Amino acid sequence: MRLGLSLLAAVAALAVLAAGPATAQPAPAPAKPEMMENCPGLVAGQPPRLIPAAYNLASLAADEVRISYVGHSTFMLESPKGVKIATDYNDYVKPRVIPDIATMNHAHSTHYTDHPDPGIKYVLRGWRDDGKPTGYDVTYEDVRVRSVATNIRDWSGGTERHGNSIFIFEMANMCIAHLGHLHHTLNQQQLNEIGKIDVVMVPVDGGVTLDLDGMMEVLSALKAPLMIPMHFFSTYTLNRFLGAVGQKYQVEMGETPSILVSKTTLPKDPKVLVLPGR
Repeated sequence: MRLGLSLLAAVAALAVLAAGPATAQPAPAPAKPEMMENCPGLVAGQPPRLIPAAYNLASLAADEVRISYVGHSTFMLESPKGVKIATDYNDYVKPRVIPDIATMNHAHSTHYTDHPDPGIKYVLRGWRDDGKPTGYDVTYEDVRVRSVATNIRDWSGGTERHGNSIFIFEMANMCIAHLGHLHHTLNQQQLNEIGKIDVVMVPVDGGVTLDLDGMMEVLSALKAPLMIPMHFFSTYTLNRFLGAVGQKYQVEMGETPSILVSKTTLPKDPKVLVLPGR
């Protein structure tokens, strides 16, 4: 009996010794932040509805969005119900029609205006005077607009907290993000708030906004199938970005400033599409 107990004790001691080194292994390095699998709260979460034939012969299909590059950081987005959105709406680079929704950011006057057209239904400034995040969540017709705050450098070399908003437009069963005047990489909380993105408009100047290495990290985290450059000032800065991004993603030069995008026509492999602006 005593011999049996001694053997059991010896076996138990060997098991503890065997388990010791395994528990002493170093913890793996934390992964870089990445987006969530789903864009939260999607307006068009249900299958697209059929649009009556008499609706409008020139209208978009129920699953289509028209994206037009106006110039600098301004795009015009149009939803299936004809809602028009202008990004980084300002007094210098303006769309030819009055949008229903205008988003703005605060880094420079080419990204906002203090005198928006009174015909705009929703004017969404991407900053607040009290320094708090905007936290927009606006639904109009078949479009939902959300914002995720980021910081920017101020004119004195310091930091303006929440001076920039990444706007996310949910329509036609897609999430489309405009990064605005992004100055830093994104943390996990910001990526979680953004969610999975189908199309992203990305500033690629490589200096006034985020540097090239930082922007490549942001694009890798977002994993959007379609990336559209903006805010490149010249062919030199654009080509510098394309030279870097072309090592990882396919690059295509668009022939017209407008494209139609739907969930089913998104590229299978991530692609950078350069749209000519006027």
